[in-house]
Amino acid sequence: MAVVDAENPRLGETTCGSLLQKLQEIWNEVGESDEERDKMLLQLEQECLDVYKRKVELAAKSRAQLLQALSDAKLELSSLVSALGEKSFVGVPEKTSGTIKEQLAAIAPVLEQLWKQKEDRVKEFSDVQSQIQKICGEIAGNLNLSESPAVDESDLSLKKLDEYQSQLHDLQKEKSERLHKVLEFVSTVHDLCAVLGLDFLSTVTEVHPSLNDSTGVQSKSISNDTLSRLAKTVLALKEDKKQRLHKLQESATQLLDLWNLMDTPDEERGFFDHVTCNISASVDEVTVPGALAWDLIEQTEVEVERLDQLKSSRMKEIAFKKQSELEEIFTRAHIEIDPEAARDKIMELIDSGNVEPTELLADMDDQIAKARDEALSRKDILDKVEKWMSACEEESWLEDYNRDENRYNASRGAHLNLKRAEKARILVNKIQVTLVDTLVAKTRGWEEDRGISFTYDGVPLLAMLDEYAMLRQDREEEKRRMRDQKKYQELQHTEQETIFGSKPSPARPVGTKKIVGPRANGGPNGTPGRRLSLNAHQNGSRSVTKDAKKDLRPVAPMNYVEIAKEDAASHISGTDTLPVSP
Repeated sequence: MAVVDAENPRLGETTCGSLLQKLQEIWNEVGESDEERDKMLLQLEQECLDVYKRKVELAAKSRAQLLQALSDAKLELSSLVSALGEKSFVGVPEKTSGTIKEQLAAIAPVLEQLWKQKEDRVKEFSDVQSQIQKICGEIAGNLNLSESPAVDESDLSLKKLDEYQSQLHDLQKEKSERLHKVLEFVSTVHDLCAVLGLDFLSTVTEVHPSLNDSTGVQSKSISNDTLSRLAKTVLALKEDKKQRLHKLQESATQLLDLWNLMDTPDEERGFFDHVTCNISASVDEVTVPGALAWDLIEQTEVEVERLDQLKSSRMKEIAFKKQSELEEIFTRAHIEIDPEAARDKIMELIDSGNVEPTELLADMDDQIAKARDEALSRKDILDKVEKWMSACEEESWLEDYNRDENRYNASRGAHLNLKRAEKARILVNKIQVTLVDTLVAKTRGWEEDRGISFTYDGVPLLAMLDEYAMLRQDREEEKRRMRDQKKYQELQHTEQETIFGSKPSPARPVGTKKIVGPRANGGPNGTPGRRLSLNAHQNGSRSVTKDAKKDLRPVAPMNYVEIAKEDAASHISGTDTLPVSP
């Protein structure tokens, strides 16, 4: 502590020498002995040495601490550089020169920079490892990971960080692929549930709660267990779809058979278009929502059962409808049948129950097909018969026209009749030259091929043509007789004029024979048919009698099931049984 010296004001502070001098003065004044003085001086000297010694020890200890701090700093610097993988770090002092504190001051900012870099690097490692741990947990199905991964601070090199980042990239790729698979499975489940009429949300929620639409895409489970259960669910739904489709197709096939059997109208069939449209579809082709729902399948089965019960009551109506179709074909083909007997037999077969409805209708369809083939084989001849009959009608009209004495009068329509007469003469000449001969040749060829007679409404066509030829021949003879008679009358008239000088009234010419062509007679079911009919007053004329026609009329077949198996020729023969019903 500083003491102001009053005697020596230049000394601004107390020193050891001034204090010792002051002590000497006090001792002198007190009268201390030299021994006491030496003793006290030694004590003071020892105390000073102790103070110096403590100071030196403290200084030495401080130096040691500084050296240790420097050593630790250098060691930590080396460790940080090694952990960070920095082989040469800018800023590290190359030489250890200067005092200890100077060296520490030089290392401190480098350490601070490395510490900051280490903290940043540890954070990067922690982020990457956390993402790796999370994805691995998602794949393993363990999403409850609360602890953060431990970072190995001994190796924070960029190389190690790149390895973790590469691992993370692979895991992210795998996660993306798994998520894509999960979404594909979920989409497939959605489509299958829609087709099968199932609740999609409850189905996928049973697999894993995260798969419903309320969660985001990234939150959906991608674990092995989830993928496995999704695959099994899709497989089970596809198998269910396959079984339902098979069941629906069976019912749809039965439905179509019943429709065809009962001639169900298109309007009624239209109610089940959404069912029958899949009758031949594959499993993958059925994609319409609700197409394989159980209620739809049950509805189809109920309809099949209803139609099956209705089938028996509709059989007579269907059979008679097919019988009417068969009769219409025979009528157009001018084949005579006995429809009443056929309908009675159909009633008998249905009421007896000895024939299956499908077998009966199939047999009728077969007879209808044979009747159509028979009608087609007769078409060419029937077309020529129509032309022949039309020509015969024109020939008959021409005969009437030629006998009309007033045909050349200037009356209304006379010029039209004259034109018709010219056409009729050409047509009649064609009958004489080609038409009848061609018709006879084709008819004989037809009969030779089939070994049966070609009948027209129950009358053999060749007999009709032969009768027509004979009548035509009789007419030609009658014409010649009339010409001879006219010449004789003219000669007689000339002689009378020479003898009597007057002109007698001409005798009325005797009417020539008139060939009347086939006339329209009532056919079966009110359909008009044409047959050759001759006037009874014609001399020398011959016609097919009713008794002969009665003998030629076919009888209805009695066994409808066997008829379908017989040859078509036996159905059309004039002497054998004709098909009149299936």
